[in-house]
Amino acid sequence: MSFELAGKLIEKFDVVQVSDSFRKREFVIEKTENQGGMEFTDHIKFQLTQDRCNLLDSLNLQDEIRVKFNIRGRRWVKDSNVSYFTNLEAWRIEKTAESPEKPPPPSFPADEDAPPSAEFDDLPF
Repeated sequence: MSFELAGKLIEKFDVVQVSDSFRKREFVIEKTENQGGMEFTDHIKFQLTQDRCNLLDSLNLQDEIRVKFNIRGRRWVKDSNVSYFTNLEAWRIEKTAESPEKPPPPSFPADEDAPPSAEFDDLPF
């Protein structure tokens, strides 16, 4: 089963070579929701593995993105201690909106749109 989540890319980490045959890269998106007049913000960390690590290369921080991912869980036992780990493994990242462009510079009025100069003032006072 796959899931999808959209948000703003706020952190991307370097690729980590875990072993000779395994590498991973993590990133974080910020997701803000309004519920009942209140705003809630979550920071959600995802993981890319192997050849998918390069999916972040063309993205910049603050880009609005959509992430498609799977939820993976693992059990780990050491010295009779049991731990569970959950990873959000991303497999596709799409940019959802272009970064906002700077507004155009203000236009200046043409000379014919300018008010008349004081020498043409015909007020009686």
